[in-house]
Amino acid sequence: MLSNETLALKDEVVELRRHFHMYPEIGFDLYKTSQFVADYLEKLGLEVKRNVAKTGVVAVLRGAKKGKTVLLRADMDALPLQELNEVPYRSKIDGAMHACGHDAHTAILLVAAKILKDHASEIQGNVVFVFQPSEEKFPPGGALPMIEEGVLDDPKVDYAFGIHVWNALECGKIGVRPGPMMACADEFKIVLVGKGGHGATPHVCNDPIVGACNLVMALQTIVSRRVDPLDSAVVTVGKVESGTAFNIIPEHAVMEGTVRALKEETRLLVKKEIQHLVKKIADAHHLKAEIDYKDGTPPLVNDEKMTQFVAKVAEKVVGKKNVVLVPPTMGGEDFSFFLQKVPGCFYLLGSANKKKGLDKPHHSPYFDIDEDCLPIGVEMHVQVVKNLLCKV
Repeated sequence: MLSNETLALKDEVVELRRHFHMYPEIGFDLYKTSQFVADYLEKLGLEVKRNVAKTGVVAVLRGAKKGKTVLLRADMDALPLQELNEVPYRSKIDGAMHACGHDAHTAILLVAAKILKDHASEIQGNVVFVFQPSEEKFPPGGALPMIEEGVLDDPKVDYAFGIHVWNALECGKIGVRPGPMMACADEFKIVLVGKGGHGATPHVCNDPIVGACNLVMALQTIVSRRVDPLDSAVVTVGKVESGTAFNIIPEHAVMEGTVRALKEETRLLVKKEIQHLVKKIADAHHLKAEIDYKDGTPPLVNDEKMTQFVAKVAEKVVGKKNVVLVPPTMGGEDFSFFLQKVPGCFYLLGSANKKKGLDKPHHSPYFDIDEDCLPIGVEMHVQVVKNLLCKV
């Protein structure tokens, strides 16, 4: 059930979301977004720190009494995508679009901060509002640099929570999952160096294309033969480049791909097996191999107790039947860095409405949400804080 305070601010949260949607910015280059957010928070009378991890914003609400500290996070960045929706709030920035809902996350958290500021006298502890750049653009991403610059330290954060609008879930529902919820998102680049020559004389060459083809197929055996069948992992080679002409054996082949795993031990196993196969298959084809493996976001693992807590709060907000256990996803999310440091929960806010045609997938040029989800998100943030830091 939504409070009267939240309902009274529905128009404002919709207006804010549409503003951010019309003026998307990408990566760490969130100068106008960051300024807007910081100005809004300062007008509320919060302690505001600008330019954290370049364009991040952190605001602190200190309650009337000492107690625990709760962190609430919203990511602010958009995607390098041309919007194709015909709506009044369509992106005005060519080649940039909020196609993953970060405009909604930012608007929701701003309005939640506004409500919570009015309840500062009831709060026993502190609330840290984190507005993060560059969730989409990893590496380096925005979460880890913000942590390295001290967002968890002053005041010392005890719990962390994040919301993501979710177009695979109908508006009015909240999705939760304890334990591993989202996968790591690592990337790799492999360069195979051979000996080029004429396509008619392969016997005097060392063909990197044949080696690359062999390696692409061999990499798939890591998941099928080295990972426990009851576990989950993905090894995808998404890019292969080599050669200049039909009758030339090239000097090198380049492969790029991603690794996804829900467990850290599985992630390390897959990484080790990739390195092993690259070396052995390169040797078998008389090739030299170079591999650049980048550790991306770690698996996102929700704290069991905090997830149960969020589910109980959600039952009060949307009703028990609308709180659902969602399956894990192999997508990545750098809120995982916060959850490595402190217990917390990252959960999903249903934002789809098929009847309105608002069910397009994330990262689609037609992505949009049912804005009725926005006050639900506001209420969730507010009630999470109240249930932890206020006597309710």
